[in-house]
Amino acid sequence: MITRDITLISGQNLGRGALLGKITASGKYTLSLSASGDGSQVPCALLVHDTNATAGDQKTAIYESGEFNAAAIAIGAGHTIASVRDGLRDLGIHLKAIVPA
Repeated sequence: MITRDITLISGQNLGRGALLGKITASGKYTLSLSASGDGSQVPCALLVHDTNATAGDQKTAIYESGEFNAAAIAIGAGHTIASVRDGLRDLGIHLKAIVPA
């Protein structure tokens, strides 16, 4: 897994595994919503830690690559695992179905 520090834009309280997109103008990250038009509609990372940015921008970390449990990913409106899987795979983020033993 590869991680990197980023800034989560204010106004959000997101849990670990949130699917993020990068806002083109600011370089900050936010929950990826398919209807956004600021660049963040393209999912590109997963949040490493629960991060509360309701009162202001917060420094946090993202996963830029790795293998993850698809059922543990928090997906924003308009996205589904099926709709983001191929694009994330191209970035090195692999979503797997976990089969219990």
